[in-house]
Amino acid sequence: MTADELTPFSPDAPLSSLRRALGLLRLLGADDGGGMRLKDIAAAAGCSQPTAHRALQDLQAEGFVEQVSGGKRYRLGLDFFVLAARAGQATGLRDLARPRLLRLSATLTDTIFLLVRHRYDVVCLDRVEGPFPIRSFTGDIGGRIPLGIGQGSLAILAHLPEAEAEEVIRFNMPRLLDRGFLDEAGLRLELAKARAQGWVSLNTGLIPGMAGVAVPVLDASGTPVAALSVGTLAERLGPERLPTVLKILQTEATALGAALNPFDPSVRYPSRSLSSLG
Repeated sequence: MTADELTPFSPDAPLSSLRRALGLLRLLGADDGGGMRLKDIAAAAGCSQPTAHRALQDLQAEGFVEQVSGGKRYRLGLDFFVLAARAGQATGLRDLARPRLLRLSATLTDTIFLLVRHRYDVVCLDRVEGPFPIRSFTGDIGGRIPLGIGQGSLAILAHLPEAEAEEVIRFNMPRLLDRGFLDEAGLRLELAKARAQGWVSLNTGLIPGMAGVAVPVLDASGTPVAALSVGTLAERLGPERLPTVLKILQTEATALGAALNPFDPSVRYPSRSLSSLG
């Protein structure tokens, strides 16, 4: 075997510390995002655990690798995604979605929301006003509510990976009950319905006279990055108009999901872009 034929992880290859670190980044980049254990990283890299640990510590010091909560697994860090986003001239989620929100509002003559998850909450990342005065759960840009309240929130929660959704439900049930909303059985019923049909429509009188419909914005892996939501008067979202509104909303959500750059940090941490808003 020639030197050119040696893989980066071959034990016969005389790896420099830089090449080994780059190889570890490739390994972590191929992971599903849940993080890898040190012993698995070392085994895949063909090196000892102490060698892998030293390289990971260097990468962590530079922000390219981070430890998952609990400290036993490693994954790519935010600075890696920032660097990749700059190299790819990525556009932030809010900027990418803005023309679609404007188009939806003009087409439907209703208020449109871009909602994103922030830990156990949903945050209004952007909003375009329609001509009709409405009230909403999140209110203006930057407003937040617990995941599980409102159509956009339910659309995101319903499409989270099962383990994440269960963690959110366990944490948020006391918060939802305190606000007088669904009990757990009712919440799970709504989530199952949302997963089955792929959208959420609320016209239940929780906010008198208001109604809404929302669809998730999914990335290439099927993970919900955001939700597009229409807020309007209840009389404007009856059974005759709902299918048309839904189709238009789904078309924009699908196009937005396809346009997402997976290396853009605003996709992983969308609510951070709120700090730049005036």
